[in-house]
Amino acid sequence: MEYKILASTMYIKAGQAVKGLHDPTVAGDYREIAKLYNDSGIDKIIILDLSDTDEEHEKNVQVIGEISKTVDIPICGGGNIERMADVKKLFFAGCKQVILNGDKASAFEIAEDASARFGKEKINVSIKNVDFLFKHQEELRDHFHEILVLNPDILDAIDLITDLQYVVTMQQATFDEIVDALSRENIRGISGPVINDPGRDIMALKTELYKRGINMDNFEPKLKWSDLKLNSDKLVPVIVQDYQTDEVLMLAYMNEEAFEKTLSIGKMTYYSRSRQELWTKGETSGHTQYVKALTADCDYDTILAKVSQVGPACHTGARSCFFNEIVKKEYVEKNPLKVLEKLYKSIQAKKNDPEERSYENYMLEQGLDQILKKCGEESAEVIIAAKNADSDALRHEMADFLFHLMLLMIEKDVTWEEITRELAQR
Repeated sequence: MEYKILASTMYIKAGQAVKGLHDPTVAGDYREIAKLYNDSGIDKIIILDLSDTDEEHEKNVQVIGEISKTVDIPICGGGNIERMADVKKLFFAGCKQVILNGDKASAFEIAEDASARFGKEKINVSIKNVDFLFKHQEELRDHFHEILVLNPDILDAIDLITDLQYVVTMQQATFDEIVDALSRENIRGISGPVINDPGRDIMALKTELYKRGINMDNFEPKLKWSDLKLNSDKLVPVIVQDYQTDEVLMLAYMNEEAFEKTLSIGKMTYYSRSRQELWTKGETSGHTQYVKALTADCDYDTILAKVSQVGPACHTGARSCFFNEIVKKEYVEKNPLKVLEKLYKSIQAKKNDPEERSYENYMLEQGLDQILKKCGEESAEVIIAAKNADSDALRHEMADFLFHLMLLMIEKDVTWEEITRELAQR
């Protein structure tokens, strides 16, 4: 059964996040807002570009691109889409879907081309009235995946006219009204100010909705506390890792109450052996740990937690609690991403603090044209090596190409994280 979703809505005006379609008040740093949505349990972010000019449109698309680098959840972009090129820009900025404005006559022409090129599952449409549905039922079915309903008063009519799934934007709603809306057969989810409210506990809302029979993507565990083996203190140790880098951050303990609360609120909660009480990480410091995954080990006596860590994990202010070296044997790192990151950082360090007779500094001083020329030469060497039977030569040339590609990345301020994020979205 498909999950129902809770989608936040961000409004971008003049390169900033604003409070609403008709409220140009700056809402705060768009990166921080997006990161909060990403970690708090929101399933999708709808971003609406409120630009009036092409120049402002370009600025807002750049903001959407920066937001996409900040979050892991899907982004659906809409707003000032006048031509197919605008659809491409939003996809290139990192959007999983785009929303065309059903009030614009150009929407269907763009949708026909866009759905053929990118797939119908990536093209949505926003509507305000049922007249649109009556007139364009065939086009809706052929070219659109989902409807963004901007007027919740027309839901009954929508259910009678089409079986296309939809997300409804709601300004305000009681819990029972949210339940009633999500109980509709064709509704995909709810968006808008009722979900945007920073005071709303999204994970708690999902838990309550689940109890009312609404299928939500929340932390419904495959293992129960009773499945775990407790230590002599009736606790289970928890090893905490950064969900992106796998860096080990800390070790703590859970009792049953801490376990259940962690699942309920989506924030790591532990049992303090010294204070003999529960504590939710970040409750006083702000250094919250948002749950991404919990996994038991083979003996069911230890939990591995993958988290999104806000700020440092250690009470000393260090990123990780593990920094007191005991012994260390030198070894050759072979983890691909770590190798690439280490080399990238080495080149970056030489750019910031040049070394005499450094090849990296020589190339960076020569500038973009020389770096591009070298990248071209190295890519040709890869092609030549690939045509020959010498696999060692091919590996060597590919390594040379990647090295010079990193020079280009540093010259153009592109990181490996941005590259891997782009690859992950394909």
